[in-house]
Amino acid sequence: MSSHDPKADLHRYLQAAREAVVWKTEGLSEYDVRRPLTPTGTNLLGLVKHLAGVEFAYFGPVFGRPHGESLPWHDDGAEPNADMWATADEPRDGILDLYRRSWAHADATVEALPLDATGRVPWWGERGDGVTLQRILLHMTAETNRHAGHADIVRELIDGSAGMRRTDGNMEGGDEKWYGEYRDRLERHARQAHDRTGAAGS
Repeated sequence: MSSHDPKADLHRYLQAAREAVVWKTEGLSEYDVRRPLTPTGTNLLGLVKHLAGVEFAYFGPVFGRPHGESLPWHDDGAEPNADMWATADEPRDGILDLYRRSWAHADATVEALPLDATGRVPWWGERGDGVTLQRILLHMTAETNRHAGHADIVRELIDGSAGMRRTDGNMEGGDEKWYGEYRDRLERHARQAHDRTGAAGS
């Protein structure tokens, strides 16, 4: 795919989001990569597991391209949110490998089909009929970036690591001391605004 090809542009943004999600899992203990950090249970390895299944679905059956993977969390009768967390018996490397295999399958679909190729997303109902590869690429890029944002916050809560890429944080500001003072300033302004308006805005 040419770097000046619209399909290549779409794929490049999707790949950047994929890689951002994966690097957020690196260098963590088995506990930290799995532990829930929000009231709804958001965790890093669960985000990877979820995205792997989603890529297989959107770039597989949607376009009549079976992937051959076993994804029991998508089976009828699977418990709610089964794709959003990893059991103690599911190895981290296995889930990361599954995610990379989903990339390979998706990329093969993208390579094989034109952007205006059509498929069907049954779980979208009637609006899922006749979807194009272009729309699915856009949808999957948005989905992956949304979860990359979740991963950003979860990783920062675990050990303070932040930024878009391992080699390029893409963040304004300075060191840990700078950010500590910055956060304290934001907290002061938030409290001042609250005190000024009273409990009405609570």
